[in-house]
Order: sequence, then structure tokens, then C-alpha cells
Amino acid sequence: MTSDDGHKPREARVTINKDFESFDEFIREYVTNISKTGAFVKRAQPLPIGTEIDLKFTVIMDDLETVEGVGTVVRVSHDPPGMGVVFTKISQYSQNLLERLLTRSPDV
Repeated sequence: MTSDDGHKPREARVTINKDFESFDEFIREYVTNISKTGAFVKRAQPLPIGTEIDLKFTVIMDDLETVEGVGTVVRVSHDPPGMGVVFTKISQYSQNLLERLLTRSPDV
């Protein structure tokens, strides 16, 4: 289906939003599943490959910090249920925050 200008209509993005109560919770649940280029998002009903999603992860470090970006589902898993997402747009601030999170030890 195309519009009058010849472009396909853009599907709405799905928002994935996860708040973590502590840095340790973030480490336990996501650090093995997140990198500077993408993440594995646990979800009972994974979205289809190719779905564009808005991502928002909030974690308490010294202050409340939020990683925000846009990603595309590139892999679907049913055990554990979830999806592999590659970041397609992420701010420099969020990139820097990811680097800090990925290099920080959980006992800090």
C-alpha cells in the first residue's frame, strides 16, 4: 500500500520502557544482553523481525539515568522469550551512558 506521493505509510513504533530499581538489578537482568550496538529485550510476546521500536531504559546510578534510542528487531527468541534489537538511532549522551554502564562493576 502506498500513499498518493508514492511512499509506504510509516507504521507506528512500539515503545519498550523498563525501569530498574538499582544498578545491580540492571546488571543481573541486562548486562549480559546489552552492548553499545544493541540489546536483547525480554518480552513474553516478541515483536516480529523488522519492527522498529523506541527503547527507554532507566537505571539508578549516582542519579537516575535514562538510555533512550530507536532500534530494529533483528532476532526473535522463544527460550527465553524476547528479541534481539539493534540500535539504529541513539544520542551521544545515551552512547556514553551505555559505555559507563558496561564498564562499571556491580559492587560500585
